[in-house]
Amino acid sequence: MERRDGQVNVPKMSSLSARSMEFNRRWGIAKQVKSTGWPQTHPNDFVYCTSMCGYELARVKVAPYVERPLAYSPEPPCGCASIFYEPVLVQHIESLPSVSTKLRHSLDAFTQDADGVSATVTNHVTGENEVIRCQYLVGCDGASSSVAKGLGVTYEGVGTLTKSVNVFFRSPDLHRIHDKGWARFYRFTDGNGSWGELIPLDGKELFRLSTFEADAAFDADAAIRRLVGKDVGYEVRSVLRWDRQERVVDRYNDGRVFLAGDSAHANSPTGGLGLHTGLADAVDLGWKLYAVLQGWGGDALLSSYALERRPVAVNNVRACTNEYSFLSGLMGGPEIDQDSETGAALRKQWSEGFHEIHQWGGYQFNDNLRMGYCYEESPLIVPDGTTAPPLDSPEFVPVARPGTRAPHAWITPDRSTLDLFGQGFVLLRLGPDAPSGEGIARAAATRGVPLAVVDVPDPEIAALYDRALVLVRPDGHVAWRSDEAPADPASLIDRVRGTRAVAVVSDEGTMTRRFRIEDIDSIFERPRRGE
Repeated sequence: MERRDGQVNVPKMSSLSARSMEFNRRWGIAKQVKSTGWPQTHPNDFVYCTSMCGYELARVKVAPYVERPLAYSPEPPCGCASIFYEPVLVQHIESLPSVSTKLRHSLDAFTQDADGVSATVTNHVTGENEVIRCQYLVGCDGASSSVAKGLGVTYEGVGTLTKSVNVFFRSPDLHRIHDKGWARFYRFTDGNGSWGELIPLDGKELFRLSTFEADAAFDADAAIRRLVGKDVGYEVRSVLRWDRQERVVDRYNDGRVFLAGDSAHANSPTGGLGLHTGLADAVDLGWKLYAVLQGWGGDALLSSYALERRPVAVNNVRACTNEYSFLSGLMGGPEIDQDSETGAALRKQWSEGFHEIHQWGGYQFNDNLRMGYCYEESPLIVPDGTTAPPLDSPEFVPVARPGTRAPHAWITPDRSTLDLFGQGFVLLRLGPDAPSGEGIARAAATRGVPLAVVDVPDPEIAALYDRALVLVRPDGHVAWRSDEAPADPASLIDRVRGTRAVAVVSDEGTMTRRFRIEDIDSIFERPRRGE
């Protein structure tokens, strides 16, 4: 249910992380996303300058999408603003027979009891009210979430960092009048200090300026002249005032009502972690709700949502605040944008200081932060005693420790190990001498847990996963691994599905599948409608 009309006119988000693109790949929309928005052949550089037509202070070079393969992911980060991305996502959602959408409907109130939630909503087309009875309610309604208010949550974190402004404008001539070339970000420091960043959206004529701070007297026209450095034709599409925040709710759910995305956490966009964190919330909570509704998931599944996702949000919002503090604190100088000896000296000093402090490029480039987090403290995860790689390193080292994202490796030239995950649990038998895993398969079948057993003999993939048996959850995170079959496979399955209760089903109800690597294509066939 969406209170707007479904049209996205303001580009609040500008890019998708590699992990978010992996989700898009799972949903079958990655190719469409990549062909929308930022051209795949344009550079993805970060340029620091006094203005577009002024002096360049520093540049972090980032190759175009088509020249940027990642060893640890089948999907590099992708520039795709929300004005392009959301319509693709909505089109996919509306194609699903299990989903119905209500546009221009808003939530007025909700109550819950032991059996479900009653949500009172208003239809803004007819003005009529109705009560929707549901088993669960998930608030994905942003930083001013009415669901969060209804739950009476409190917040942790700094709170509001600054008052900021986004200016969305069109200028077909802007890219022709400066010498900086195309880049994903242009960040500005002039005589009054570091003050904002410009993000090209379509590689042609659409741009978004985000100021670090703005007072009540903010003038969009003056800001555009300041960032360009000379006159240029433009058309302002929107001016949006917003609060730059660092906050995380104290709890992610109360009973049958949950929070996800910006309703649960808000961060400065300077780290590029907003939508990244929100999509991962949805993936985590989505499979757990599905499991419970299908009858094979236990109560611990839903309670584990906050245990898994909240620590990630806390870490991410703090990282974004740190990045904002660094960027907004970059010192200018009264002559840094002037053609003078003092100006040249200031620019040299600025560049040297930037590269010394920010030598790895900042959180925008930290895929360890984006992919290296681990759900090891979750009750659904069976730790194996190995040590977690540090998250404060910018270098991402893929591992298959329980709780982490299962590593990517190419099975065939166009099929990744990540393509195995998303439809249920997957038990990987790695290497030529892996145990059978039949006990795990039988335990899953008797409990109605969807499980595919996949034989992967490739020694390089086996070395990457570092165990002969690896159990991967529907969200692509490792739940358990070992070189030996478990002594009590039933207890293992009960743990990863969030219950110790045994719900026996008949053999006809088995959902276990067995595959060899040469039969891999059959894994990717989607279930028929209704199955």
